[in-house]
Amino acid sequence: MNKKILITGLLLFICVFAFGQEKVQDTVRQENLNEVVITANRLPFPIKLNPGATTVVMPTVLSVMPRSIAVDEALRLVPGVRIDNQANGSRVHMSIRGQGILSERGLRGIKVLIDGIPVNDPTGFAPDFYDVDWATVQNIEVLRGPSASLYGGSSNAGVLNISTENGSDKPIQGNVQATFGSNGFYKILGQASGTKNDLNYRISISHIKGNGYRNHQAFRGTNFSEKVTWKPNERLKLTQMLYVTDYFNQNAEGLNLAQLDDPKQANPDAIPFNEYQKTNRITNGLTGEVKITGNQYIHFNGYLRLTDYKEPGSSAVQYRYYNTSGASVQYNLTNGENKIINHFSTGIDFAYQFIHEYKVPNIKDPTRTEEMGKISETVIEDTIMLANQDIRQNAIGAFIVDRLELGRKLNAIISVRFDKMENELTDKMNRGVKLSGNADFKKPTARIGLSYALSPLVNLYTNWGQGFLPPATEELASNPLSYGGFNQDMVPATSIGEEIGIRGYKDDNFYYDITAFILNTDNDFYRYRIPDRPLETFYGNAGSSQRFGVETYVKYSPFKPLLIQAAYTYSHFKYTAPDSISGNWLPNSPQHQLYAGIEVNFLKNFSFGISTEFQSKWYIYTDVVNKDVNQAGFNLYHARLAYHFIIGTLDGELSIYGRNLTNADYMGFTEPDPGGNSYQPGPGREVFGSVKLQF
Repeated sequence: MNKKILITGLLLFICVFAFGQEKVQDTVRQENLNEVVITANRLPFPIKLNPGATTVVMPTVLSVMPRSIAVDEALRLVPGVRIDNQANGSRVHMSIRGQGILSERGLRGIKVLIDGIPVNDPTGFAPDFYDVDWATVQNIEVLRGPSASLYGGSSNAGVLNISTENGSDKPIQGNVQATFGSNGFYKILGQASGTKNDLNYRISISHIKGNGYRNHQAFRGTNFSEKVTWKPNERLKLTQMLYVTDYFNQNAEGLNLAQLDDPKQANPDAIPFNEYQKTNRITNGLTGEVKITGNQYIHFNGYLRLTDYKEPGSSAVQYRYYNTSGASVQYNLTNGENKIINHFSTGIDFAYQFIHEYKVPNIKDPTRTEEMGKISETVIEDTIMLANQDIRQNAIGAFIVDRLELGRKLNAIISVRFDKMENELTDKMNRGVKLSGNADFKKPTARIGLSYALSPLVNLYTNWGQGFLPPATEELASNPLSYGGFNQDMVPATSIGEEIGIRGYKDDNFYYDITAFILNTDNDFYRYRIPDRPLETFYGNAGSSQRFGVETYVKYSPFKPLLIQAAYTYSHFKYTAPDSISGNWLPNSPQHQLYAGIEVNFLKNFSFGISTEFQSKWYIYTDVVNKDVNQAGFNLYHARLAYHFIIGTLDGELSIYGRNLTNADYMGFTEPDPGGNSYQPGPGREVFGSVKLQF
């Protein structure tokens, strides 16, 4: 099957090369980052003057993603970010400056916005990125460091502001993409977009499927998205969005050291229990902007999200039904003229979520077998109810952001916020002890920053900010005392971060950004297990930690056909309290990370890129006994060849991408798992071929 696909792709490549020799634009585009305006800090701000560590991922990076199915491809050139792709599909684990590293799944303390609509629930937890079709993304703003004063506990580590493409300027335009490759992977995307009078629209649908590189690691997903913007006049703009997600992935789980002789195998429990995650979700959102006067406007959004989630694990089958909604209103005012201009903003965020959850035992089937890539949702469930409960959550946050321009060189920004979060659990089990209860948290936070532009090549910035990370739904609902109820022993983690940086540019061919940071956290979270339920993960507060490091990004084009980019991160993360773990390294945090790539255009229509991905060793466990256990790092090499063509009105690209060309053996992910099943091997050599057509 794979040979037929490669032969077909080769024949298509030859045909297009023979008949499509019209010159097209260089793929090494000179994007001027200096002119980019960011909105992740809730006020429009030129990136050159932004007083904080910020990276904007532009189309030059997004357009060369090999599979365009997961955020690790999109953010590979963002320093300070670590992403582990646990299943070779869309299920990932992500952290910024080491915050969120101990979550078993999803994102903790990272605010995620898709076209202005929040992905996080009221506790700040973002379950996944399944709603994003990365082939339709226009740019991504990544704001690193404590930003709780902007979005509350969900932005304790930073902000990820994802903007998808708008429709074409033409009345109608179509796009088709197809990618095939190793391990049974394929993705098909179709898109239509355009502009008609005062309406701009985009509609897309895609389907992905893959076997994974280990047993019981197959995945499949379907995404539908629709985005319509109506701008009847200069005073009003409304954008309506609809995202429909259907995603399924088998869960091969980690291996212990004795099992690594066969890295392709699943954990021995994974197939007999048929462990997997299945998510069906629909999100409807509306954002708008109303101009009151020339210097005043109101921005607002509202959304409703319905989710159906199922996860058979090695001890129980979990069912959850979510009803999530929220709204935000923000008022903006600009005053002043000449050398002193003030930008003021204030607003309120509100979020609500209702969860109905129940669990039943998952009965092990030792006779169950499975072919590589075969997907089945069948599990053997007992009729005994382990948990039956409703969870209601709401969060409200009020904020003020003020930005002061003192001439063209000096900028100051301050933001303050107050958040209150309430969690209420209703135990519906008919047993002797009721586990109903509440877990409420509240916290004021602040952030202040300064920037000074000495010259285009030297822009200095510094800021100080507070973080606030309350226990999330996943952590609260993992109760070590019972299968139901809240974990009442957890308290929020708080942090204070400081950073100083320098960025600059020269013309359109050179840009750099260097940030040094320090972050002190109290009541950091950790994971543990208990003898009575050895296959489940629970959470608690470990103590305090100190993290410092340096984040660097460089983009250089010595001449137009050549582009060089590199992102390097140095991290030094250790616990400082209590005495039992003081001096221990935080797990899953390599000291050195580097991603570097070179891309060049040649022969008018061809582009070629090579890249390297490096991570040094990292420590795995948080306890004293295993504090020195570490995982060796890795160095991977990738390459991409693309051919760009125009045939009449057809604009297209053919490309082939090779990942891990040396077929290196490495660990893609480790976990501080007391059971020893901490190791998830990474994929070997992979090859993908793609065709993109626009008409």
